[in-house]
Amino acid sequence: MIYCEELYKSFGSKKVLQGINLHIPKGESTVIIGGSGSGKSVLIKHIIGLLKPDSGRVVVDGQVVGDLDEDDLNEFRKKFGMLFQGGALFDSLTVGENVGFALKEHTTMADAQVGSRVRECLDMVGLGNGGVESLMPSELSGGMKKRVGLARAIAMNPQIILFDEPTTGLDPVMADVINDLIIKTTKALKVTSVTITHDMVSANRIADKIAMIYEGKIVAFGTPDEIMFQQTDPVVKEFVEIGRIIRQTEAVQRRA
Repeated sequence: MIYCEELYKSFGSKKVLQGINLHIPKGESTVIIGGSGSGKSVLIKHIIGLLKPDSGRVVVDGQVVGDLDEDDLNEFRKKFGMLFQGGALFDSLTVGENVGFALKEHTTMADAQVGSRVRECLDMVGLGNGGVESLMPSELSGGMKKRVGLARAIAMNPQIILFDEPTTGLDPVMADVINDLIIKTTKALKVTSVTITHDMVSANRIADKIAMIYEGKIVAFGTPDEIMFQQTDPVVKEFVEIGRIIRQTEAVQRRA
């Protein structure tokens, strides 16, 4: 489905990706973990063609992303939906207008069809009732913004969904709600999902496979059980353990 082959990327003297090799299987949930500045976001930007590698290549469904011209890239990106950190909703648009934005911009659907699809997507993320469609983003809680962002991400029936720190800023209860929604929607839509996260609880819950980036390379790849409990690599073990401690500390602080 998605192949990253010997990816190298530097910005000036800063080497970010140093030979990334990663296979993201079709129809599975792959979670990418790693410290700040490790290259997770840079890798995602290569997958959707926002960046070109210095060397190596990304292949998605047989297409070499770096070889696509601007028109082909625009068409290619319709394969993707994305849930941004914080939701990234348009402040001046209602919930319904946010969810239906891409449908209005990139399809010939009539207004009634757009409205129907918006309601369908909001229902899938548990916001189908209560007049949420007419609310402004400023009237939403953090968890609701994430749900609306997910509804917008699935509106165009993407083949691949990218999740950027989907549980950041949420309490553990709401984080679990978002994790459940990610599992439910990706399975229901039979999509491939790629998630960047620091939340090891979330990674363990939603992943079929976990990849860890360290110093610009993939240093571990496996099932959640293999990454969380069977690792002998000290770098991976330390990252996983610190992630658990941070999540436990946050939970205690929120209860206090």
